[in-house]
Amino acid sequence: MPQTGQSEQTEQLEHTEQIERTEQIELSAGTIDYQDTGGEGPVLVLVHGLGFDESVWSEVVSELRPDFRVLVPVLPLGSHRRPMRPDADLSAHGIARLLAEFLDRLDLRDVTLVQNDTGTAQLLVGVRDERVARLVLTSCEALDNYPPGLQGKLLHRASRIPGGLFLLLQSFRFPFLARMQTSLGGMAKKPLPKELIARWYGPLLTSREIRGDFAKFCGDADPDRYLKAARNFPSFTRPALVAWGAEDRMMPPAIGRRLAELLPNARHVEIPDARTLVPLDNPGALSAEIRRFVKEHPLPGED
Repeated sequence: MPQTGQSEQTEQLEHTEQIERTEQIELSAGTIDYQDTGGEGPVLVLVHGLGFDESVWSEVVSELRPDFRVLVPVLPLGSHRRPMRPDADLSAHGIARLLAEFLDRLDLRDVTLVQNDTGTAQLLVGVRDERVARLVLTSCEALDNYPPGLQGKLLHRASRIPGGLFLLLQSFRFPFLARMQTSLGGMAKKPLPKELIARWYGPLLTSREIRGDFAKFCGDADPDRYLKAARNFPSFTRPALVAWGAEDRMMPPAIGRRLAELLPNARHVEIPDARTLVPLDNPGALSAEIRRFVKEHPLPGED
């Protein structure tokens, strides 16, 4: 029998192979990659945050793919593999419109939209949510928590200084610096594998064009963006789940409770043993909550 370390390594490789099987789609901003498990089950679209890619969701995808069609677009938020067009709108609202365009181009209907970390999905509510049947918000930017935490504030300030982002990103060349509580380490309870850190930040460290895409988002920091978006929440009467990391420091659990109070048909739950990166810290618990949520709110034909 393989040793425990070998088993874990094999499992990680299997996850990596799974997330590498990606497709591409041409959108108005440029070509993006996406993962699509296929299948006839209810459609889940999982949305990653700033500086991450589809690998954040790999274990959740593995848990849910037997019963769902799961799609994970790689949005141009820093870990994308090819630069966007020079004139692409990569502000938060621009990314939200790109997400809506992705749903349109693939003609995805009755989507359960799941957001982690960045608050992009909230910007669709009441604006471009016609394809969204159910909404799941895990720990993410919301309300007056923007830019969020020390990490978000540092990124925003660095983006306003010529060369600032480039200098700040150099710390991600060294895993021990990236794992500090004031950096990526503060977003996860579990230690982050150096392979994932290298995967996420490789494009930013090697491509000036990718850094330019990243800077467009980081420099667009309207502090009231998510407070304004929240004005539309009372009109979103479709089912919603707010599943927050119980130990989140960057996105305090109180923010999740406030969000759930604003959404008329929402259930709130805190995911134990998890900070901001809930899909990495406790993918089993998050997957179980998503599965329960969809089962509690079936659409015609899903019974």
